Amino acid sequence: MPYGQHVEKIAVYPGSFDPVTLGHLDIIQRAAKQFDRLVVAVLNNTSKNPLFSIEERKELLRLATSHLPNVEVDSFRDLLVRYMGSKNAQVIVRGIRSVTDFEYELQLASTNQHLDDSIETIFMMTNPKYSYLSSSIVKEIAQFGGDIHDLVPHEVEQALRVKFSHS
Repeated sequence: MPYGQHVEKIAVYPGSFDPVTLGHLDIIQRAAKQFDRLVVAVLNNTSKNPLFSIEERKELLRLATSHLPNVEVDSFRDLLVRYMGSKNAQVIVRGIRSVTDFEYELQLASTNQHLDDSIETIFMMTNPKYSYLSSSIVKEIAQFGGDIHDLVPHEVEQALRVKFSHS
């Protein structure tokens, strides 16, 4: 590479995002500041039974990140390291809420490093105000008509109300 030429730093933040929460959005906003481009990649995990379809999750993410010009929303169903190659991405971004998250994420990061040692994983600690927050908790609260306005973006709150028929 010629001296002074800029190599675009691309990161991928993978997850199921079923649905995207304010905790996810916090990680997305902070990671977007660190990279030229951040791809938020919705995992199409066939072993799970998601509430929202892949397309619905992508649309909710697009709406929630529309103010971030360097964020792209996509989906994948392959090995993450292969997907990374298809995006010319060098870094995986993962959010960590707890020690339990760290143990699981460290295992994934080590496996990905084994599969492709050119890919780095960075861990971002969640904002403490979201440390308890998960998509599963949000869905359970929404299912029973609880208040989720301070847990998810407005568009997600509306989509959950429609899914669970609460007004």
